[in-house]
Amino acid sequence: MMRKLGYSVFQHVSTGRLLRKMCLLALIVPFLASSAISLATASENEYDRKNEYEGENESYAIGLWGDLPYSDIQATTGVPNLIADMNAQKLAFTIHDGDLKAGNSTPGSVTPTTCENAVYAQALGYFNALKAPAAFTPGDNDWTDCDRPSNGGFNSRERLDYQRQLFFNTKFSLGRRRLVQQVQKAPLCLSANNTAVACVENRRWTVGKVTYVTLNIQGSCNNLCDTAPDPEEYTARNAANIAWMRETFQEAKARNSVAVMVISQGNPGWDLTDGTRAPLRDPRTLAQTDGQPDGFQSFLLALRDEVIAFAKPVAYVHGDSHYHRVDKPFLDEQGRRLENFTRVETFGDNAANGTNDVNWVKVTVNPSSREVFSYQPQIVPGNRVAVPSL
Repeated sequence: MMRKLGYSVFQHVSTGRLLRKMCLLALIVPFLASSAISLATASENEYDRKNEYEGENESYAIGLWGDLPYSDIQATTGVPNLIADMNAQKLAFTIHDGDLKAGNSTPGSVTPTTCENAVYAQALGYFNALKAPAAFTPGDNDWTDCDRPSNGGFNSRERLDYQRQLFFNTKFSLGRRRLVQQVQKAPLCLSANNTAVACVENRRWTVGKVTYVTLNIQGSCNNLCDTAPDPEEYTARNAANIAWMRETFQEAKARNSVAVMVISQGNPGWDLTDGTRAPLRDPRTLAQTDGQPDGFQSFLLALRDEVIAFAKPVAYVHGDSHYHRVDKPFLDEQGRRLENFTRVETFGDNAANGTNDVNWVKVTVNPSSREVFSYQPQIVPGNRVAVPSL
């Protein structure tokens, strides 16, 4: 039976509950009133230490989703059904791996489908309807592709700046309960004004001896192709992603974490097997072979080094290519499969068939087990199309 995680891990929004805790602490140990880890004013490090050690060997479940919604019916019916399904289960937290809309707008749509502010407000409403803490990392449809005329012809960097202000303006996750996260605060990314800014969308947290990290890695060649490629933006953000990823593995080792989960949007392509859904690349050198600009090789080379050095289980979660799968496509320089690495792709898109793929992935996390993660697709009953639920 999954033990309910302590309230010191998840910060409740309830003001009354928070005030009662504050009063009790003030009566028992006055000097803790400003630093106790159960208060919203506690430092990130204090939260992190408590997150690591409370219930560190207990199993818990998380929910993964992304690339949704892509149509009116997905926005008005499919995603609400999915959220209700998640809320009916005991989840420690959820993660959306990007793409809050389709790659192009839909003429005549009744829900927002361009990159106007309304599409982000809609997403914020979804995230805050989730009972569990809701983590999120942006997708290419949310910003890099916003410069397409069909999406409103926005400045892509400005749309990312807007998301940073809306979704990532605190150290907390979204959701009706909130999770304290570490934030990449170094000014390594570039704004619409071409100034150096923090990549605040990149987050990290540890629960039950498992470390999680989000990285702003995109489809559309990671912003090196499509309507208005931006090599300068890519170069800065790619370096920031590699630094944050390497730091995450260093921290995981220092904490003695039993596993790491990496979450991003873009499918970088891992080998030569599936050119219909991802870039083709030599699995040994990780060089892209299909002639397109390669926005992923340097990151993948760094990731491979860290996965091998870490030796414990590593899960890499992404969306982008809209085909749910759990497999092991990562090879070393000699062509040997990295046994400790698992790729997990979430459901998404399939807008032509309504709510057919508006589903999510449940991950059971057992820090005491050898593989740590186990995966179960969650087919939302109200979203079944080809074979309606009984």
